[in-house]
Amino acid sequence: MIRYCLTLDLKDDAALIAEYEAHHKAVWPEVLGSISGSGIISMEIYRYNTRLFMIMETVDDFSFEAKAAMDAANAKVQEWEQLMWKYQQPVKGAVAGEKWVLMDKIFQL
Repeated sequence: MIRYCLTLDLKDDAALIAEYEAHHKAVWPEVLGSISGSGIISMEIYRYNTRLFMIMETVDDFSFEAKAAMDAANAKVQEWEQLMWKYQQPVKGAVAGEKWVLMDKIFQL
């Protein structure tokens, strides 16, 4: 099992943040199926103010490229991603078009 940590920012608007959180209390079944079908074993998202932090645990042979290809071929996942972009904005330093950005582990006890 491999753990990945990613970050993304939300737009600084309390109403939009509340909507975003409401969507995540009722994630569409097609999106949940895409997540688990790609080899993601568990996923958690935390929020502090506008900063999001995601922890993913995956199978050893998980591939972000394969997940992206699966998602690109899934109209419902694309609809979800487009809806989520209403609330999200890239973190400083993200490559154009990049949403969630991998974080570097700098400490472990």
